[in-house]
Amino acid sequence: MHHLCQSNEARAALRRGLGLPVERCNTMHRYLVPWLRDHDDPYHADVRRAYYAVASLIAARPRAARDTVPAHAGISWFQRPSLGASLGRGVAAGVMKGNSAESSLHLMTRQSTDAIHPSLPALIRQLQGGGITVDWAVLLEHLAWFNRKRDRIATRWLEDYFRTSTRTTDYGTGIPAGADPAHANLAEENDR
Repeated sequence: MHHLCQSNEARAALRRGLGLPVERCNTMHRYLVPWLRDHDDPYHADVRRAYYAVASLIAARPRAARDTVPAHAGISWFQRPSLGASLGRGVAAGVMKGNSAESSLHLMTRQSTDAIHPSLPALIRQLQGGGITVDWAVLLEHLAWFNRKRDRIATRWLEDYFRTSTRTTDYGTGIPAGADPAHANLAEENDR
């Protein structure tokens, strides 16, 4: 998707779907239908909608965010930042007020993706405007499975939010503050 967004034409077409349901994303089909056919299940509505939403969010990134390389290399999947962690980072960095971020997060965790998708563009724009990166792969997976695994994903978002906003987790690595990185993998193994 990042490669696709290097084209101004593709980026503009994908950006037009920002916050819209798939049925109203006519300019995006040209780019996403072939990609979905080759990479994921195009017939599962939640998966398809998640891809369309994340593609439009990636295409709508401000120029400064386009040049930012996420520092997720070498971090295990379970330690990569969720939406909750990104909001927590936003609060810790002063990009968002704590009560605003927390109330947005609590509201999203009680809703279905039908309510979450329209609120994401403004939230992500605010985070990226403050230099906070979003892990697109994690967001994509969570949106695709949210309606089926809401309790598990909501719990992860809330836990990640409070760990990062209160700085009990190093928000550069996702590892608990003061913990030995070698032992962080043991906690992950225990969660499986």
